[in-house]
Amino acid sequence: MNHIDGLEDIYQTLLKVIDVGVHVIDESGKTVIYNQKMAEIEGMEIEDVLYKNVLDVFVFQNELDSTLIQALKQETISKNVKQTYFNNKGKEITTINDTFPIYNKNKLMIGAIEVARDITRLERIIRDNIIHKGDTPYTFDSIIGRSPSLIEEIENSKRATRTSSSVLIIGETGTGKELFAQSIHNGSQRSSKPFVSQNCAALPDSLIEGLLFGTKKGAFTGSIERPGLFEQAQGGTILLDEINSLNPALQAKLLRAIQEKTIRRVGDIKDKKIDVRIIATINEDPIDAISEGKLRKDLYYRLGVVTIFVPPLRERKEDIPLLVHTFINKYNELFDMKVKGLSEEVLHLFNEYDWPGNVRELEHIIEGAMNLVDDEETIIFNHLPVTFRKKPQFKESSLSGRGDQEQIDFKKAENALSLEEYMEEAEKKYLEKALEKYDSNISKAAKAIGMSRQSLQYRLRKYDL
Repeated sequence: MNHIDGLEDIYQTLLKVIDVGVHVIDESGKTVIYNQKMAEIEGMEIEDVLYKNVLDVFVFQNELDSTLIQALKQETISKNVKQTYFNNKGKEITTINDTFPIYNKNKLMIGAIEVARDITRLERIIRDNIIHKGDTPYTFDSIIGRSPSLIEEIENSKRATRTSSSVLIIGETGTGKELFAQSIHNGSQRSSKPFVSQNCAALPDSLIEGLLFGTKKGAFTGSIERPGLFEQAQGGTILLDEINSLNPALQAKLLRAIQEKTIRRVGDIKDKKIDVRIIATINEDPIDAISEGKLRKDLYYRLGVVTIFVPPLRERKEDIPLLVHTFINKYNELFDMKVKGLSEEVLHLFNEYDWPGNVRELEHIIEGAMNLVDDEETIIFNHLPVTFRKKPQFKESSLSGRGDQEQIDFKKAENALSLEEYMEEAEKKYLEKALEKYDSNISKAAKAIGMSRQSLQYRLRKYDL
């Protein structure tokens, strides 16, 4: 194999597989190399950029805002420079760039190369992060249920409103941990101060530290003077959701903030005093998280001065009717409907189900069912979302309820139907029941059994119904 050809293959493969964008322009500003990652970052097709002038494809406030053009015209090297610009479709792009002029063997400049890392999505997350100040609608009255396990945790939470001790709320996803956190804040003397909430799993480690503790101008290229969430929550409460998602180094810094009641911005040398109550949540057993290295033991003891266990829905199924009533009323008002409740069959299914998504899953199912209700006042099995109806434990449910299943007798082989014949007979009976239930209204019957009107009409002709 020719040595030069082999090197070119290596270069081409490298450009395809590396996880950074590469953009090279010649001395006229025309793109000569543009890899797939760069196209993904900038939301472009390679052919829309290649062999075109960079200033004809991308929009900058002025041309020297382009680090590539700077490298070309001013022969400057720049590293870790944040750049925001627009592609030709108007999409905003934010990258961190390393840019260099390119020289030939005679030391004449022949172009420039840029290596870019995408932070567009991360910038948007920071910009759109909602800081709740006085926007905390939930109180203890918002927590629905009368089961003993829930009432006990509500009472424990009410006692916690009297102090400023840290609180650790333990519960599976969808159990309503933020309801408890907001209720504690609103019931405390801090209720008139900010309530700041941040999901620790929503951002990478490279951004979460600056977001929590703030940044000092000049700490790194492109950094600005920005207060962190702890400073913005001064005098109030900060909720750190999924605390086990923080890396150990950040957990250590958080532990220091709790112990010393001070924080230090990234890049700063001075500490700032803070007066913030910390409420943290975790969606798994903290002992398991500690043993797996996801939660520091010393942080667990510091956060868990007050510990609240929010029970999963499967352990308080007696609350299901009350929750269903609440959600039906909510969506009656939103959708201008008059649904009154569930059929006995649906309530029976709800009590059989284990609810892995907890209260959140129950609410989504009620909302989905009410989108399928026409003029009925009762939610029946066929109104439930199809993903719920198809769960294995509900496969015996039918339009007429959980009726007796036909017994199949294989003792007399000469009378046994083939599988295909049996399935056709079963389908025919099912369609007959659908038509009977909906008074031969094909549109309603088709909607109820989850198929198109055309598909149902085809089957009706097939079985001469």
